[in-house]
Parts: sequence; C-alpha cells; structure tokens
Amino acid sequence: MNLANFPWLTTIILFPIAAALLIPIIPDKDGKTVRWYALTVGLIDFAIIVYAFYTGYDLSNPDLQLVESYAWVPQLDLKWSVGADGLAMPLILLTGFITTLATMAAWPVTFKPKLFYFLMLAMYGGQIAVFAVQDMLLFFLVWELELVPVYLILSIWGGKRRLYAATKFILYTAGGSLFILLGALTMAFFGDTVTFDMATIAAKDIPLKLQLFLYAGFLIAYGVKLPIFPLHTWLPDAHGEATAPAHMLLAGILLKMGGYALIRMNAQMLSDAHAYFAPVLVILGVVNIVYAALTSFAQRNLKRKIAYSSISHMGFVLIGIASFTDIGMSGAMLQMISHGLIGASLFFMVGATYDRTHTLMLDEMGGVGQKMKKVFAMWTTCSMASLALPGMSGFVAELMVFVGFATSDAYNSTFKVIIVFLAAIGVILTPIYLLSMLREMLYGPENKELVSHTKLIDAEPREVFIIACLLIPIIGIGLYPKIVTQIYDSTTTQLTALLRQSVPSLVEEVEVASRYDLAVKAPIIK
Repeated sequence: MNLANFPWLTTIILFPIAAALLIPIIPDKDGKTVRWYALTVGLIDFAIIVYAFYTGYDLSNPDLQLVESYAWVPQLDLKWSVGADGLAMPLILLTGFITTLATMAAWPVTFKPKLFYFLMLAMYGGQIAVFAVQDMLLFFLVWELELVPVYLILSIWGGKRRLYAATKFILYTAGGSLFILLGALTMAFFGDTVTFDMATIAAKDIPLKLQLFLYAGFLIAYGVKLPIFPLHTWLPDAHGEATAPAHMLLAGILLKMGGYALIRMNAQMLSDAHAYFAPVLVILGVVNIVYAALTSFAQRNLKRKIAYSSISHMGFVLIGIASFTDIGMSGAMLQMISHGLIGASLFFMVGATYDRTHTLMLDEMGGVGQKMKKVFAMWTTCSMASLALPGMSGFVAELMVFVGFATSDAYNSTFKVIIVFLAAIGVILTPIYLLSMLREMLYGPENKELVSHTKLIDAEPREVFIIACLLIPIIGIGLYPKIVTQIYDSTTTQLTALLRQSVPSLVEEVEVASRYDLAVKAPIIK
C-alpha cells in the first residue's frame, strides 16, 4: 500500500463521524463503556493527524499539501476538496489535541451519555473539516453542520438559562453564515467560469467595489465567531451556561475558526479589499482588547470573567492580521494557537472548581485554595499563562503582534503610537483582573458557609493529567516558539508578500529600494 497517496485528511474528517454512528448500538447502561470508546476514537484520530503531519507535510512548502479532490457535482465544479497549508495544519493539530482532552474532561457526564459522546465525535470531524476543505460551498456546509452539535450540547447539558444561551448562539452564528453563503455564490458565479474551488476563485479578477462588499459580509460572518465587538454578546452567555467540555471546545477551537476564515478568505482571497479594511481591523482589535478587559474586570461570575478575557485576547489576532508584516501575521497565528491552549485550560479549571463549590460567584468563594492545594497550583499556573507571563506562549504571541504592528510601514507613526498605547492598557488590565480573581477565589479567609455545606476535594489524577497536557505545550512554545512557528512561517510570509502588493505605497517603496540597491551596487560589480 502506497501511504504517500493515502487520503489522510478525508480519513481524519470522516473517521470520528463514522465512529459516532456506531455509538447507538454499543451496549452501555451507565456511560462508562461509551466514554472509553469516544476517548479511544479521539486518540486514534489524533494519532493519525500527527502521523500524517510528520510523514506528509513539508515545512518549507507554503502551498497546500495532503491535497485530495473528488468530483461531487461536475456541472458546477463542486468537489470534495481538502488540503492543508501553514494556515490550516497547526489548527488541525490543535483541534485534535483539544477535542481529545475535552472528551476526557467529559468523564462526569451521566445524563444521556450516548448522545453526548455522539455529538462530541461528530463535532470532532466537523471542526477539522472547517480548516481542511478547499471548496467554498463545502466550507459553508461544514461551517453550518458544526453548529448543530454545539447547539445541542449547550441546550441539553447547559445551566439554568441554557435554552436562551443556545438559541442566542445559533441565531448569531447562523445569521452570520448567510453572508458566507451569499459571498460564496457571488464569487463562484462571477466571471466566465462557475466554480467553488477556493484557488480558482482567488485567481479571478474581482473588481475592487465588489471585493469591498464581499469583505464586509465575510467580516460580519467571521466576526461573530471570532468574536469581534459588537458581535460578541453570544459568547459570555454561551460560556455562562456551558459545561467544561463545551467550554474547552468553544474557547479552544470555535473562536479560532473565525480568525482562520478571516485570514483564508478576507486576507488571502480578497487582498485588495484587505488594504482598505486593515485599519478597521486594527481599531476593532483595540476595542476588543480594552473593552473586554474592562468588562472582565467588572464581572463577579467566574465563567463570564474568563469569557470576556477570551474576547480581549482575540483582539491581538485582528491587529496581527492587519499589520502587513511577517512577524505580525505570525503573531496572529501563534496567538490563536496559544489562546486555544490557555483558554481551554482556564475553562476546564472553571468547570472543576464549580463541581466542588457549586457556585460561580467570586463573593461566595474565598480561601478555597487552603483545602485544594493542587487546584490552587493549577489555577495559578493557568492564570499566569493567560496574563502573558514571560516563558509562556501568550507572552511570545502578544509580543510578536506588538512588534509586528509597531514596525509596520503601512501606517503612519501617530496611528501606531495610539494603537500600541491603547493595546498596552489592555495588557496592563489583564494581570489586574486575573490576579484579583485568584485573590478572591483562592486566598484570604475561608467562606465558612461554603466549607460547611461543601466537601472541597482536591484535584483528581484525571484533572491533573488534562492540565499537564495543556501546560506542556504552553510552556514549550513560550521557551521555544519555533516548535510552532516553523509550521506556518513559509505560508504566512507568502501571504504577507501578497498583502503588501495590494498597498500602492508599499509597492512603490519596494521599487524605489530596488532601484537604489542597483544604483549602489552597480559600481561595486564593475
């Protein structure tokens, strides 16, 4: 068997979905068998992802790899088309990693376990498909299908206001998806050929005015998922009612879909329009950082505090995408990966804490770290990662975005100073609200009423293992970022060069510099 031609990505997408279809026939009464089954499927699929990446992915190649294409509706050039480049591959790896750990985090689920793990495995394949597909209509379909398991998990296993949160989630995301469908159809039918293939569409000569309309529509659709202010309000409600595994998937993967799609479709396929919208992205990014940090500071509910923290951190992704520099774009990618790991760890800790205290209000906790030493240590370490402590992945990612934007020649100095100053305010606020959260929750005198009615049991081995699995890459990337950046550097460098060509002033500077170099070097050559 020739493994070089094996359909790795198709297998990675369809295997967990096919395995989910077998769950109803598994004999199981209390959910113990089906949870081991789901975890085994997740581990096998993640192992296949790692093997395919290790054997079939060339780090120096910026183009699509592991490409597979099968005709679906030839008359409309519809294909099952998948592939992975530097934008998709690290996020596919992140998806496999986080989803497998989320399956392990779902161990306490006893209510309708077969349905729960069926949805988890179906979402596993759907999430990977979003990053891998290379057909616009197929992208829209998997984007929509992936929403269904999230909606059901929120509405069935959520908190008291779960139906409200789930309905708000589906209305926001499905409403935004209409712009994806309209944009995909417009781009597919524009010109002489009808095609939904992303590469073919990107090569079309779409006029600037149409690009601007398409860009605005996509920005709304992906801005909901990222989320961008003021399209963010579904996220605190969803996190406020979700369980720990749903938290991990929302923070670790779903938000990254918005960032990935902004880079793949808005920046890469509509590069001329990106030159006009880039300042808007920068401003929206700063608003995200400062507004969400201030709002997080004011929250007394633990879930909502961490939810607004996620919104704040995703603002750096917008600034990096709009920086027009290699290091800024690289920082945006690294921020998505870093926040995927850190966000998943924090929300897992939220779930673990709630399971013990049965409260999310900081006023009702106080001193719980005295009885739960391991929980105390894990909360502290994860919070340090979130506030971008040097030596952890968040610090490197945010520093790269700052440096990338500050050294960008696409903006004037006044604009850059204002943006960097405002973003720095958000960076300063982050340790304030996180350290104050730790103080109220873990330090100080115990809440006697809480302790008398609740048995505060320290972290069990399963919980320590999950946090350890997340902290190892967080610290590893912080100490040696090249572990991750080398996966996508060739692709982001190529993309940045494409974006700079869309800014006339940057093209002129390159041409002037080239002529100057020739004039200076000519006498030396003689």
